[in-house]
Amino acid sequence: MDIVSLISEKLQEGKAKEIKVLVPQALEEGVPAKEILENGLLAGMDIVGRKFKNNEIFVPEVLIAARAMKAGTEILKPYLVSDDAKPVGKVVLGTVKGDLHDIGKNLVKMMLEGKGLEVIDLGVDVAPETFVETAKNEGAKIICCSALLTTTMGEMKNVVDLCVSEGIRDNVKIMIGGAPITDEFCRQIGADAYTADAASCAEVARSFFD
Repeated sequence: MDIVSLISEKLQEGKAKEIKVLVPQALEEGVPAKEILENGLLAGMDIVGRKFKNNEIFVPEVLIAARAMKAGTEILKPYLVSDDAKPVGKVVLGTVKGDLHDIGKNLVKMMLEGKGLEVIDLGVDVAPETFVETAKNEGAKIICCSALLTTTMGEMKNVVDLCVSEGIRDNVKIMIGGAPITDEFCRQIGADAYTADAASCAEVARSFFD
């Protein structure tokens, strides 16, 4: 097995320590940083995402794999900058105003990063103004809003409406998710996409950049 495939395999197993050894080894062997990232780390995370979506693995395994991914990307960062490997695009992510749940949001962040996207994580209890201002300032193409409470769902419509009134609605895709959210609700408020889980969210978000 070549070293890049081995990196992918060890990432899927969540072996962060081994990733920390293998990534520098691959660089020493002259494998380009971009190849290690795309065919090793991202490819491995892709498989993790698919397995999670199919209920073959669960949140703890995803978190362990994401930790291994982080360990690998930290080592690659300086090389990627010199390789001029830019992130695919920027995503603004947060849990809406009045809602303090972040487990789902954190999982989405990992999956998005696993697709090579740069994520600006605003945290929880995020006001519509903050989502919109950040998207404008950062030139982000996607705003991802999460909610776990039925009482805070309405904040998602406020984000959509504010994007319209601020004149950026045509430039950003608004994605929504969380336990009480449905496809029908997504259409009602005029958002662009609803996804039921973190892996699907990452797939759809990535497709917006193609």
